[in-house]
Amino acid sequence: MKRDEIAQRVIDVTARELELNKDQIKHENHFAFDLGADSLKSIELVAAFEEEFDLDLNEEEALKVQTVGGAIDFFDNILNKD
Repeated sequence: MKRDEIAQRVIDVTARELELNKDQIKHENHFAFDLGADSLKSIELVAAFEEEFDLDLNEEEALKVQTVGGAIDFFDNILNKD
């Protein structure tokens, strides 16, 4: 999957789960500090990303990802590893 598609899907899921406008979400945004994701919302985001990308993630590893750009890198590494 191309990185641009991964980025768009991460932004789409983030916007849907955190009830934000997609235009508000930037790669440098921190899920908690900038976008308001509390611990429950963070877990819900991980579940939504699992569904979106059809993956079974290590929740502990996934919750270490703190920014939108970090999530894009995280999924790019998983989906495009050779």
